[in-house]
Amino acid sequence: MTDKLIKIFIENKDVQYELGRYLYEKITEATIPEWQDALSKLTKEDCANYIYNLTINRTFDGYLREKSVVNDGLAKIFPQIRFEESSPELDHAGDIDYLGYVSDDKAFGIQIKPVTAQSNFGNYSISERMKASFANFKADYGGNVFIVYSLDGEIANNNVIEDIKREIIRLS
Repeated sequence: MTDKLIKIFIENKDVQYELGRYLYEKITEATIPEWQDALSKLTKEDCANYIYNLTINRTFDGYLREKSVVNDGLAKIFPQIRFEESSPELDHAGDIDYLGYVSDDKAFGIQIKPVTAQSNFGNYSISERMKASFANFKADYGGNVFIVYSLDGEIANNNVIEDIKREIIRLS
């Protein structure tokens, strides 16, 4: 049924035009006036509160979420691994939140993202900069970097656990 509807829609320029006209009316008659009204009421205090919320509350929430994923999740699944928070330089420059030490000189990296990152970016994919930093990490520590998605402080992409198990074996 869906394929048939798509074909009808593609072939029917009148339907496309009507939907486009409807979208235009909604944007110009409803959305833009609502935004203009909201923006005209925006205050400096609103902006300051937003920045405070973003930098304090959301950053702190992210920090707690990361700690929970590692301490309540990964550390319990892999008790033989020593997990350490990465240095600020490695976190900011290399996108590594935690290191999982298999030995004193071999480790894998963990990058923790909220599960919403997957939906926001249509199955989150790493940037070229991140690929390069992950390659640098592997050259320095021997291990790969894994992206762990969290939902309420728990691991959302459980398939990553098997990948980490294989990496621990490889590095051992």
